[in-house]
This record gives sequence, structure tokens and C-alpha cells, in this order.
Amino acid sequence: MPELPEVEVTRRSFEGRIAGARIVGASLGKPLRWPLGCSVESLAGRRVLGVDRRGKYLLLRLDQGLLVLHLGMSGSLSFAPALPAGGPHDHFDLLTDAGQLRLHDPRRFGAVVWAPDDHAPVLDKLLGRLGMEPLADDFSLAAFKAGLKASRASIKRLLLAGRLVVGVGNIYASEALFLARIRPTTQARRIGPARAERLHAAIRSVLEQAVTAGGSTLRDFQAADGRSDVYGREGAPCHTCSTPIAMVRQGQRSSFFCPVCQRP
Repeated sequence: MPELPEVEVTRRSFEGRIAGARIVGASLGKPLRWPLGCSVESLAGRRVLGVDRRGKYLLLRLDQGLLVLHLGMSGSLSFAPALPAGGPHDHFDLLTDAGQLRLHDPRRFGAVVWAPDDHAPVLDKLLGRLGMEPLADDFSLAAFKAGLKASRASIKRLLLAGRLVVGVGNIYASEALFLARIRPTTQARRIGPARAERLHAAIRSVLEQAVTAGGSTLRDFQAADGRSDVYGREGAPCHTCSTPIAMVRQGQRSSFFCPVCQRP
């Protein structure tokens, strides 16, 4: 599944090229998770102002309304001067005078939804409960600490829920918790100020490294030095203390940690 770094890399790959373009036409393939919310014909003539991101949603801002795109489990976006004829897994094409944007999604869990403005009910339904943006300048340490203290959940579950901070998927949560020296099963409210500050910084660092590396998948994640610290390394020696990396199941997710370096 594309995570926040992959979505941010995608945004950066075409935002500068599509900004200012005028929409010539659009077409839909097989139905996606939610209806578009407008006719494809009504998009023609509108101008693309820019591309923002909120969590794992891309916001294609138009001079009238905006298009919200989600890549689902297996989706990807392509932008080129011209693309070949669409196949059975190509579900949305936006033709502009600067190029063609296409959503390819074999599993069809992705979405393209139009909203008339930032206050539309459909936008509130999709984005209204998302937490802080970890790569934004306003990723508040004070609000992060307050969110930890208010939660009875384990820190790993809290991070994955996305209500406190968005985009910290399974691999990134495991790596950030290792850098902060916090065990994933630790109750969030038991994390003191010093460890909370380390975790806040680690989340930003791990995600920034992933964006710089061009994004990661569950199979190829590595840190900036070319290796993962804990993710997927059960039984292998910790890079810091040589203790075998442990794994515990939390819900349906595997959490990897060093029993020595990461305290409960």
C-alpha cells in the first residue's frame, strides 16, 4: 500500500508540471470506491492551481473546487505529455494542455472525488478526523505530547490510527520507535517528556528519509544508511547492541523491536 512518503513523492513528481494547466477533458473507467461527485464534462475548462497533500490524499486544487485522489492499496499516478490507450486497470484520466494524468489501480480501492470547496461535507468526511501532518512546520510537539498523555492505547496502535499524527505506517512506526528507544507495546500515556520529544523528532526524520529515498514499500524499506534498524529483522542482531530483534503481533500488524534498546 502506498504510504505517506510514496504519496508525497508522487505529488512532487508532477505538481510543478500540472500547476497552471487547463483541463481539456476527463474520462472514467470502472467504478472506484466512491462516485466522482460531478460529471466529467463539467471539469473541462477548469484550471489546475496546484497539488497539495493531506495524509495519504492528494488534493488537486482547481479554480472551481478540487479533486481528491487516493491511491488505495495498489494505485499509482502517471503524468506525461501523452499516455497510451487506457487498459482495464486505468480508472481515471485527466487531460490537460500540459499533459495527461492517469490513475492506475488494479485492485480498485483508490478514489477520485470532486468537492466544491474546502468546507464541503464530503471533504470533512474524508479528511476531518486526520491528525497532524508530520512533515509540516506546524507539527506541534506540545500537541503531540498532549495526545500521548490522553491515550490509553499502546504507542504503536496510536501511531497507526492516524488520529494524532498521519502517515506513520507500520514500517515507519517500527523504525521511529527504535530511534526513540521506545518499545511498541508501551502505553502511550506512560511516555515521558524526554522520550516523547525523541519520538516526535524520530517520526519526522524517518519520513523525511523515506521521501528523500523516493519512497519505500513493505519489502524494500531501508534507512538513510542503507539498512532498516528493526523492521523485518526478527532474530537478526540489533545494529546497536547485537541483541536479536524480537517481533510481537499487535492486532493484525507485526511490530519489530530490540528488547534491550527499546524500554517498555
